[in-house]
Amino acid sequence: MFLLLSLLSVVCASVPMLAFLMLVWFMDRHDREPLWLFLLTFLWGACGAVSFALIGNETLVGVLGFLVGEGRAETFAALVVAPIVEEPMKALVLFAVMFSRHFDNATDGFVYGAAAGLGFGMTENLFYFLNVAASGDAVGWALTVFIRTFFSAVMHACATSCVGAMLGFARFRGWGWKIAALPLGFGFAMGIHAVWNGMLTVGDIVGSESYMFANLGLFILEFLVLFGVFQLALWEERGTIRRELADEVQRELLPLAHAKNAGSWFKRARPEWVPKGVPHRQYVQALTRLALRKHQARNASRGAYPFYSEEVVRLRHEVKALLALARPAGA
Repeated sequence: MFLLLSLLSVVCASVPMLAFLMLVWFMDRHDREPLWLFLLTFLWGACGAVSFALIGNETLVGVLGFLVGEGRAETFAALVVAPIVEEPMKALVLFAVMFSRHFDNATDGFVYGAAAGLGFGMTENLFYFLNVAASGDAVGWALTVFIRTFFSAVMHACATSCVGAMLGFARFRGWGWKIAALPLGFGFAMGIHAVWNGMLTVGDIVGSESYMFANLGLFILEFLVLFGVFQLALWEERGTIRRELADEVQRELLPLAHAKNAGSWFKRARPEWVPKGVPHRQYVQALTRLALRKHQARNASRGAYPFYSEEVVRLRHEVKALLALARPAGA
């Protein structure tokens, strides 16, 4: 039984997280991130963040054990230590990614943060699944797999996505937002984490399952709120694409219909509005990046402005060259 449950633990820890990861990547529907960078962020969460968090947790719990006793230290570990240690460890990779030219806005922050959190959740799940598998309790193992797959691991993704979203939101805004981004992002992340762990801890202390069910319901509500905020970020991104491309219509670079269709998730995926001979995917990608680079150039710092302005010129030439491939009607 132990061998079977151990093998299933590896599968159940990895496959759902990889499926969630690709779902998050797919939901970034306007300008998907480079898959290699997205996967590296996930791997940081799975390996680097877990390793550093383990060291940090053990160190702080040891110090607390010395100060307040082992029993109280274990309680504080779940409620206070874990959120304070784990959230910065997961988010470390975001500080590297945010300085890349692929990190543009709150939408990007959401998906990179979720990737790091899912990686962390995958490795943490594996530890928990194997630990329960050692007891040979198949029912307890199955319950652990369900709760940790659809709630605990997703909690990690939601928490870290808050940090990423705030960093992305603030990147091309004023210094006030830049200064507020970190405390706000980590405040939301640690709050989500602390509430989740705290409800479970209280339930264990008082021996009542009602806290667990209340915790599940509360997390579903938190998830729906965050999902709604993510949709707002996508809506803002769509508005940026349409607004910036409308200016290119005035420049007579492209038709008005193209500007509207490029800003619509449903229409942009359909090739019939793109002239025959023009590669659909490449054209839509060029229009999207042109719109985003224009917005970024307008709000970039003095040091970053030359790059974004040069990108705008380059992408205008690319769009013009792609449209020049159009075949005459009837050809």
